[in-house]
Amino acid sequence: MNPELVLSHFSLPRAHPIVDRVRLAAAAGFDGIGLYVGNYAQLEADGFAPHGLRDLLAEHSLRLREIEVIPALGVDAGEREATAWRMADEFGCRYVQVIGPGGDDIALAARAFGAICDRAADHGLVVGLEFLPFTDIVSVDDARRIVEAADRANGGICVDIWHHERGARDLAAIARVPGELITGIQLSDGSVIAKDADYYTDCLANRVAPGDGEFDVAGFIDAIRATGTAAPWSLEVCSALGWAQPEEHVHRISAGIRRFM
Repeated sequence: MNPELVLSHFSLPRAHPIVDRVRLAAAAGFDGIGLYVGNYAQLEADGFAPHGLRDLLAEHSLRLREIEVIPALGVDAGEREATAWRMADEFGCRYVQVIGPGGDDIALAARAFGAICDRAADHGLVVGLEFLPFTDIVSVDDARRIVEAADRANGGICVDIWHHERGARDLAAIARVPGELITGIQLSDGSVIAKDADYYTDCLANRVAPGDGEFDVAGFIDAIRATGTAAPWSLEVCSALGWAQPEEHVHRISAGIRRFM
């Protein structure tokens, strides 16, 4: 059985029109989409969400599956968190992504992560803590320590191939994670050597579709499958070149991952 495929918000420009975003995802055979909380708030301000968005998704047989992103383990997330809960309540979203920093105290980070998991559970959400080499949660093991210390049934790790390849590059560490702890998977491809010296800029501009780069995509997928996780596969292919030709870009992303499936 093939996994559920989700077109991540950042596979298209942040402000890409929602009607075209949904159309492209459906035409390329995705099962759902992700949305950034700031963009959803703008759709609300424009009067399009929730009702217009609900009709649009239904027209294309798509679901809103994931919510990006709550920083600092949810500490003082304020309106961003409130927007995420509205999205979940209106659309039955599955997943919300959380990032660091976590700080030097694992126990304190675990309490913060556990607290946001508890709040998310009230809205039917699972939570994925993403490790990012430009924060202090650098590797899958860093994220795992926090998640396991928090010990919440709806709390887990987001494993993004980009941050794996540009970080620890430890497939064995990923394969060792219990499947129930992997709540998010993000796939892309890229060059082994960074094209931009600034990590943040590079990861938001230079990703390519699976199979179009130099990453060990097959090995990463094998490691993920070894865990037994049932999480959907989210395609997060942030690409300045791809964004210039969005229709071709989204279809190439879809075709790329299906070759590995």
